[in-house]
Amino acid sequence: MRGPRAYAAFIGIGLAAGLLSGLFGVGGGTVIVPLLVLLLRFDQRLGAGTSLAAIVPTATVGVISYAAHDAVAWIPALILALGSVFGAQIGTRLLPRISQTALRWGFVAFLVVVIVSLFLVIPSRGAGLELTWVTAPLLLVVGLFTGILAGLIGVGGGIVVVPVLMLGFGTSDLIAKGTSLLMMIPTAISGTFGNLRHHNVDLLAAALIGVSACTTTALGAWLATLIDPRFGNILFAIYLVVIAVQMSMKAIRGRRIRRA
Repeated sequence: MRGPRAYAAFIGIGLAAGLLSGLFGVGGGTVIVPLLVLLLRFDQRLGAGTSLAAIVPTATVGVISYAAHDAVAWIPALILALGSVFGAQIGTRLLPRISQTALRWGFVAFLVVVIVSLFLVIPSRGAGLELTWVTAPLLLVVGLFTGILAGLIGVGGGIVVVPVLMLGFGTSDLIAKGTSLLMMIPTAISGTFGNLRHHNVDLLAAALIGVSACTTTALGAWLATLIDPRFGNILFAIYLVVIAVQMSMKAIRGRRIRRA
């Protein structure tokens, strides 16, 4: 995990994660963790902890980039983050009691519904995210659900929040992405402190990945403003297909291990 090849890999992973983070409003963990495990032989926990730490600067740059286009709903993002922090605690406590294989297949089914919906519902660039007595509790529930998923199967953030804000709340794609990135920052900071206590963070790798990601996050956010919402939905759907395939493979492997 050290040496020129490792450092080059960290930088390359960061560049890819930053671009996707800015473009889709996701944290980049779905890129960082698999590549750390496959290319650099990180174990799953160390990879996840390192990814979470790298997300902090990445998401921060993403928020600044979207804020420059007035595409961040600040208070709704904090409500989402509050629910997510509590949800993550619930998810980690439920983890030993629930079948991971069933959870993964359930999440794949959720992604399939989202992917189909992305071709049916095209967000309006002019649509905002209004905070009302109805939407505020719903946002808290969405954050809670996102946190529980993060605690149970290590996914969440933008993969859940962005499509839910677009399809469920009628929010513009840009505001959904900017709000999602802001929501991730307190969640990632909280998780990183916990991971540091359990020695599940490679600080050098996280720094290299995070700094590298910062150089392409703004580019991804800028591209998101140029892309037509319909085409943006198609690109996001393709990204979700990749995630669904990854999750399906994990579910299949988990089932085989249990049978063995």
